[in-house]
Formats: sequence, C-alpha cells, structure tokens
Amino acid sequence: MRDVPIRDDMIRLGQFLKLAGVMDTGGEAKSAIVAGEVAVNGEAEVRRGRQLHRGDVVEIDGERLRVA
Repeated sequence: MRDVPIRDDMIRLGQFLKLAGVMDTGGEAKSAIVAGEVAVNGEAEVRRGRQLHRGDVVEIDGERLRVA
C-alpha cells in the first residue's frame, strides 16, 4: 500500500487519482471510475466527486493507495 499525502482535509476521488499519478487527466479518471474500475474502502465507487478523507483506501488496477 502506498500513502499519498494531501494538502487539505478532503480531496475528490478524480483529483486524488491524478495526484497519485495513476491517471494523467480528469477524463481518464472519470472513465475508470464510471467503468467501475475503482474501489474506495473495499466497495466499488462510480462517483468521481466522492469525497475522500485521510485513512481512506483507494484501489485501482491492483494498486492500493491510502489518503494520508
């Protein structure tokens, strides 16, 4: 699991995927999320605007990323 530090108390899922370097663009992130390729805390997430907080775990393509 890789920790990805954020500046504020919260970050939206699409922004987090770009910050983590998993996606290059917002469009890429949106496509992956809508396709059901992203899970948050073990559950599939299809909302790009889902708010993430420190401690949340995002899974995509077999990689686990923790909001830190």
